[in-house]
Amino acid sequence: MSYQVLARKWRPRNFSEMVGQEHVLKALINALDRDQLHHAYLFTGTRGVGKTTVARIFAKSLNCETHGVTATPCGECNSCREIDEGRFVDLIEVDAASRTKVDETRELLDNVQYMPSKGRYKVYLIDEVHMFSNHSFNALLKTLEEPPPHVKFLLATTDPQKLPVTIRSRCLQFNLKRIPQQMIESYLDELMSRESVEREPQAIAPIARAAEGSMRDALSLLDQAIAFGGGTLRAEEVATMLGTIEQRQLIEIVQALIQKDGVALLQQVELLAEKAVDFSAVLVELIAQLHQMALIQMVPGIAEERGIDAEWSVLSEQLSPEDLQLFYQIALT
Repeated sequence: MSYQVLARKWRPRNFSEMVGQEHVLKALINALDRDQLHHAYLFTGTRGVGKTTVARIFAKSLNCETHGVTATPCGECNSCREIDEGRFVDLIEVDAASRTKVDETRELLDNVQYMPSKGRYKVYLIDEVHMFSNHSFNALLKTLEEPPPHVKFLLATTDPQKLPVTIRSRCLQFNLKRIPQQMIESYLDELMSRESVEREPQAIAPIARAAEGSMRDALSLLDQAIAFGGGTLRAEEVATMLGTIEQRQLIEIVQALIQKDGVALLQQVELLAEKAVDFSAVLVELIAQLHQMALIQMVPGIAEERGIDAEWSVLSEQLSPEDLQLFYQIALT
């Protein structure tokens, strides 16, 4: 059997498997349990935070043959399995980026009036809906104004401001947030246990940080790191792959700045150059650590609360707030 990438293999099949987005899941689960369903839902948020996944699970919840309309679809009936496999005839998935012509949109919406072939509801899942043309939006608006009772629209977009307000006002809007780094770390660690991948504990944090709140990006980077390490995760190899630097080197750089030791600082720069790291990424890391030091100075006890390395607390005590702000501004500009 061909290899399946982690992002597809471990895509959540029900609401309980989702990581984060509790505010969205709670509203959808309550609506399903109480059978108070709107005809159109708009899911917004940055890439890889679960917009399409939530929409597919919701489509399954609407059409489960075993439990009816439910927040806990069985995953075993024909409808659930066909939705999981992407071949359910009454789930029409559309990529708006490739269907921008109004004729294509009209052709799509002409079939709205017909009853579902197999399921309870006919579900239109329109991804990146903001890519529609103005004429396509007008065609969609007419359908959203007078939707048949057997049709549900699930719209997903990374840029909701590009949608006409007339479309947004006819949808229930849910904004999916970036997933916190600690939550991504915890999930990746659990995943590595399931996959029986040998790993160093400190190898996961850089991947979770580089994902910038996107679980799909995190899983893609994890796939790449496992391939790079020949089936194992090593902190040094992950840092090399990402073009980032280890915390130790950042500490050495900040120490050299505090001590005004130009020789030590240039030595660290030489080491970075030997590893062919991305220097703009180094500055981003440095900015984040200087910001963290400022927090430690201003909010006593935050280092223990957030599990920040004790060395950063020591360094923050050796630097005046004014110098720290100066270093931060220089790194930023």
